[in-house]
Parts: sequence; structure tokens; C-alpha cells
Amino acid sequence: MLPNGWSEGRVKDLIKSLDAGVSVNSEDDGNTLANYKILKTSCVSKGIFDASKTKSVVENNEVSRLKEPVIADTIIISRMNTPTLVGANGYIKNKIDNTFLPDRLWQAKPKGKSMSMRWLGYWFSSSHTRYALSATATGTSGSMKNITKPDVLNIRIAIPPLPEQRKIAKILGTWDKAITTTEKLIATSKQQKKALMQQLLTGKKRLINSETGMVFEGDWKYALFNEIFKVANNKSTQVKSSEYLDIGKTPIVDQGKALIGGFTNNQSIYSNLPAIIFGDHTRAVKWVDFDFAPGADGTQVLKSHTDICAKFAYYSLLNTKIPNLGYSRHMRELKEKDFKYPTDIKEQQKIASVLTSADKEIELLQAKLAHLKQEKKALMQQLLTGKKRVSL
Repeated sequence: MLPNGWSEGRVKDLIKSLDAGVSVNSEDDGNTLANYKILKTSCVSKGIFDASKTKSVVENNEVSRLKEPVIADTIIISRMNTPTLVGANGYIKNKIDNTFLPDRLWQAKPKGKSMSMRWLGYWFSSSHTRYALSATATGTSGSMKNITKPDVLNIRIAIPPLPEQRKIAKILGTWDKAITTTEKLIATSKQQKKALMQQLLTGKKRLINSETGMVFEGDWKYALFNEIFKVANNKSTQVKSSEYLDIGKTPIVDQGKALIGGFTNNQSIYSNLPAIIFGDHTRAVKWVDFDFAPGADGTQVLKSHTDICAKFAYYSLLNTKIPNLGYSRHMRELKEKDFKYPTDIKEQQKIASVLTSADKEIELLQAKLAHLKQEKKALMQQLLTGKKRVSL
């Protein structure tokens, strides 16, 4: 049942065309080589358009082939992509000079001025519409799917009056601003923490000893990996992939991106804490201070030696750069690397405490961001279906 004052239609009642660009030779150079750009398919994801996702079009004959420039007040839709990203879209507020679409992206243009494209952009990015778009996708390849213009244009849509469309877009835009602000704060905090690590973990910046009120002045020394860390793997606690459960008694910490990769009912628990997890394949470094079972295949459990603060050792490993590998750490290279540390364990502890505080600040901002995104998602569901009406 439609909300009072709303009408039922199809996307083609609101959109006059879905226009694609062409495929041209381009350079993924970080936007430094040419004035003319072409959007990457990855420029749209989760309802967001990222104008920085472009490639440079360098050759004159390729520039002459460009078509479909990015214009204002439109929606970019990925017509060909992986199963999870096909149909991904994002609203464009302002035109972008000398920037064009590739053949795998559409630009949706409004049919007249009797509707809000910003509102329609939110509708396209809603979970309900994303599901509808994905459901129409076809393709013989399991890794690449397509959606067609007729399928998109014929999707049913509940249309509120124009004033309500604008109010819905304004409300959701306020949430977007809060999300963007929080994301920028997270990026700034991470950058500040990175700079702080580089100063504190090399002795370039010395902290104040709270007991004396004076700056730490003790010596720093170099040591090899084996003088700082000891590998504490216990094969009896390694969990096989067949033992990974969604729910179990013991969390599994492995070398993947997530701290907890799953759970197990394996009774062998690693409780000699804290520990550092190092992924010999993924090069991930994780701090673990709860009972766990390590995953198999390259998951290394490290402990620090008694005269080294464990948290300081963790941050040192996190900050270690290998020549020619950058921060892509390999155990064999790490074992040949010199680590620098203060001989006074109290200074190690103080450094670890400052960096832990920086981590907690980032974690709080990340929790706030997750909350904002979840609240916005719930609000979109209510506003775009008319379950919650706005006051005009």
C-alpha cells in the first residue's frame, strides 16, 4: 500500500537515458600525466561516488574517442562488474571537467525537473534497490555480471511528491556529512599516529618520565629480531580449517584481515598472554590479550623477551620497514632486521601507553562511524518507503 500522496511508477518515468562511455587506453598514474581522465569502475561503491578514482588518457587519438562527460546532477551506475558490485552507484552533484565515463558505467540523466536526482540517488543506493539490481544481473562468468537498460528502467519505484523528495534528500545528506566528517577524523588520527610512531619508536621524540618529571635520557640500542621476539607457536593449539565454526567456545585468531577469524570447540587454548600475531603470508600484525586458539598455515604467535615491554615490541613490529619491501613484512627478512629500543623498560612502557591511547581514539571514531552508517541505513529504509514521513 502506497503512503498517502505517493504514486507508483517505474525508473523509466524518472530517467530519460542511461548513457555509457567508451573503453580507451589509459594510464593508472595517480592522475598526474594528462588533463583528460576516464573514471575507473571502482568510482562507485556503497552509494558513494569517488571522483579521485580515475585514469589519465594520454594519447591524442584516445582523447578524441572519449564520450559521455561527467555532468552535474546525475547518477553513475556500474552496469558490468563482479556479482557484489554490479549495479553499484553514486550521485554526482557537480560536473567534473575533462572527465569521462568508460563503457562499463552508465550515467543516469533526469527526465525533466519534476523530481530530485539526489533523492533518486539515495533510492538507488538503498539495500532494497541494490538487491533488485543484483537480481536482474546475468552472465555466464561467475566473476563478472551484467545488468541491462530495460531491466533497470522497469524497476518499480514508489515516488513521493517533489517537496518530500527534497526533504528526504536533505535529511540523509546531513547524515552523509556526519559520516564524511568522521571518516576524515579517522584518516587524520591514523596519520598522526603513524607520525608519532616514527618519532617515538626511533628515539627522535622522547617522553617525560612521570616519576621524575624529566625527559627520559637512557640509552637506546639495536637488537636483532630474535633478541626482541620469540616464536611461541604450539602445534597442539593450531586450528585446522575444518574446525572453524561460526559459534564456538574459543575465538580463532589468524592472519586474515579480521582479528577473529572464527570460533572452535578445540579445548587447546593459548592463554599465555599477551601475544602478538604475525601473518607469514599476509604480513598482518595483531595484538591479542584474550584467550584464543591460533589458526593454521602461517599464523605465527610471538612473545617478547622479559626485558622488552610486549606492547612496545608489537608497535616496533608494526612500524618496521624492510628495504625494497616497504611495510610488506616477511619473517625471513624480519629476522635480519635491526630493531631499536630504549634500555629503560619504563620508557618502553610509556611509549606503548601513548600509542595505545592513539589506538583507542581511532577505535572510538571507528565505532562512531559504524553507528552512523547503521543509523543512516535504517533511516533510509524508513524514509524511502514512506514508513516514516517528514514534515515539510
